[in-house]
Amino acid sequence: MALVTAALALGGTLPASAGESQASATSATQSHGPRDVVRKGMERLVNDDKFPAVLAATIDREGRSRNYTAGVADLTSKAKVPVDGQVRAGSNTKSFTATVVLQLVGEGKVGLDDRVEKHLPGLLRGDGIDGRDIRVRQLLQHTSGLPNYTDFMLEDVFGEGRHTYRQPRELLDIALKHKAKFAPGTSLAYSNTNYIVAGLLIEKVTGRPLAEQITERVIDRIGLRHTYFPGVGDESIREAHPRGYHAAKPGAPLEDVTVLDPSWGWAAGQLISTPRDLNRFFSALLDGKLLKPAQLAQMRTTVKVPAEAGYAPGTRFGLGLSSTPLSCGGLMWGHGGDTPGYHSTPGVTDDGRAATIAVTADFAPTAEGFTNVDALLDTTLCKK
Repeated sequence: MALVTAALALGGTLPASAGESQASATSATQSHGPRDVVRKGMERLVNDDKFPAVLAATIDREGRSRNYTAGVADLTSKAKVPVDGQVRAGSNTKSFTATVVLQLVGEGKVGLDDRVEKHLPGLLRGDGIDGRDIRVRQLLQHTSGLPNYTDFMLEDVFGEGRHTYRQPRELLDIALKHKAKFAPGTSLAYSNTNYIVAGLLIEKVTGRPLAEQITERVIDRIGLRHTYFPGVGDESIREAHPRGYHAAKPGAPLEDVTVLDPSWGWAAGQLISTPRDLNRFFSALLDGKLLKPAQLAQMRTTVKVPAEAGYAPGTRFGLGLSSTPLSCGGLMWGHGGDTPGYHSTPGVTDDGRAATIAVTADFAPTAEGFTNVDALLDTTLCKK
């Protein structure tokens, strides 16, 4: 899915030649999993597209689960990639946040068509921005027109500000200094700011911290044992994980950015998870284990994404969820996440298939890298 690139407004690629010396040990011999089209595709992502590591988890048409790895977990030590290792899940966090909001809708505590002003009076004010005009639904579907705060701070996030703790209100204030993209409900533009507001809404309505609500209402409820919302000041990844890498500019060497403060993403992108847990989450969500039928139907009600937004053809946005056509027919549902060091793409189908692929670079080391990740996800879900 192409959601992730727009989520951080990233641009540029690293030519293959620039990463050759770093990726020299990421050969097909360092891989795990059945020797099928999935594993072969992952090895191509390592050998041809120069991703340091690739992790995948799949559930096939018969309900069988498999895990795969390729490449190396650390470009310096050449350590093996941990099977189902933890990664920073980035914007997949939005689906968790949206789920909690929709649970509150099901409990009668929030209305999808409530004005944001009702729950957060006076919070949204700016040039063309007014919480009295923005509805909760528009936050979750990126139709609010709110400017994207990450457009104005990415250089700092990837640079010296990587270890800076940021409070949610600080993130919102960055956005509110800028003009609205459009009047609420008149267009669609991906904005992480929408989910910062959604997180503040959850905290106001429940009177409890966002991390607690996501943990109790989603993570613990369906038994995601390797997924968590990092605490204040926690820059580490707790369990076995591959290192995450970033190129400071196109053509630059890959830099290890594994250790960082993820607070800049908060309700829009702070979670840590594994490919298998992401499969379990999206499968449980689509199976109705987290939402009542009425709210799940609302989540799956999609709108067309403008062609100029740069997403895969046919991609449509629901509420914290997207749908993308599969080459073999039908749709895959999921989200995707791009954050310093990691790029992850989950997809599940209505008949129970699921796959998540994660790579350990937020800039694709080759021009075709992320396109090839998306293609492999399609192949994985469509394989017989």
